[in-house]
Amino acid sequence: MDHTESRDGTTGTDEHTDVTRATPEPAPESGKKRRRHWVRRVGRTALVLALVLIVPLLAVETTLRVNYMGDPADGTYTRDRDAMWLGHAWVDGRKKDADVTALARRLKDTGVRDLYVHTGPLEHDGTLPESLYPRARWLIDAVHRELPGVRVQAFLGDVLANGGPEGLELSDAATRAEVVRSAGQVLDTGYEGVHLDLEPLHSGDENYLDLLDDLRKLTEDRDAQLSVAAHQIDPLPHLHSVAGLVADHPKWWSQKFFGQVARRVDQIAVMSYDTARLFESTYGGYVAQQTSLALEVTPPTTHLLMGLPFYYENNPSHWGHAETVAAAVRGARLGLSRTDPDRELFGLAPYIDFAASETNWKEFEDGWVR
Repeated sequence: MDHTESRDGTTGTDEHTDVTRATPEPAPESGKKRRRHWVRRVGRTALVLALVLIVPLLAVETTLRVNYMGDPADGTYTRDRDAMWLGHAWVDGRKKDADVTALARRLKDTGVRDLYVHTGPLEHDGTLPESLYPRARWLIDAVHRELPGVRVQAFLGDVLANGGPEGLELSDAATRAEVVRSAGQVLDTGYEGVHLDLEPLHSGDENYLDLLDDLRKLTEDRDAQLSVAAHQIDPLPHLHSVAGLVADHPKWWSQKFFGQVARRVDQIAVMSYDTARLFESTYGGYVAQQTSLALEVTPPTTHLLMGLPFYYENNPSHWGHAETVAAAVRGARLGLSRTDPDRELFGLAPYIDFAASETNWKEFEDGWVR
């Protein structure tokens, strides 16, 4: 048997090899097959994820576009029951008589009958320093003089503790009691209602419902209005629950919870802006959908309002080129037409006076006031 010298200088034979010395390396072709198999698995996984994420999004966008099609029903214009949010400058001393006169001129031929005037914010313990609104009585008297029949409500808000490390804690009974006391405080000043805006408010919050029950007793005793700013309703079933898995403060309420809130108040205003919609048509379709969802669960004795974006900004949650007043008005009219065209307690609510442009006002008046 011939002996040969290996590459490392050891001696072996051509016919026999000591297999215990080393494990043979896999053939190059075997490694390639494994790599191809891995690439195929990654590709299939990516495709599945794309289908799971992209297809529903495309379906939603398509549905919203379709929802924006068609013509609103005749007569779906202002019922002279609209509202408007006003900034804090109206009660802290920055506004003068001339400003009220200008506001009255602007609102005179519209259907705006309620003004939500920012009077807070509340302290995190629910209290409200009177120093925040030294000119409130002046404003109320001036509005009554310049705009007879228009109510002035105190817009009270705060950040809730569930949205971050600090905020108002609704689970604390003493804090809720202070909120009620603060509401009585502004009614004593002469306001004709209390407008509450607490964010971010989780769907199903029983403490919030308890607070509304207590506030309703107060406002009914004072013959005043109780109104709230409401989150949007799940555009897909249980979306608020899914969103809650990835965010501390999901954006939406369930339709059921919206109805529970609506039954406890005189007015409920949907914050139907900051929707992240990229196109005017899909934003308008979204407002149409929100209007229908809200109408379905709001009792006819509660005044429903759909908020309008009277401001322009660009960020991931609000694209100014898409969230136009014209699209919101048309969307609200479409939702009203399809769900309850004869609804009397219905209106639109521009947000907010100090950011409004002439274009905002024109689109509101042309599309809704007529």
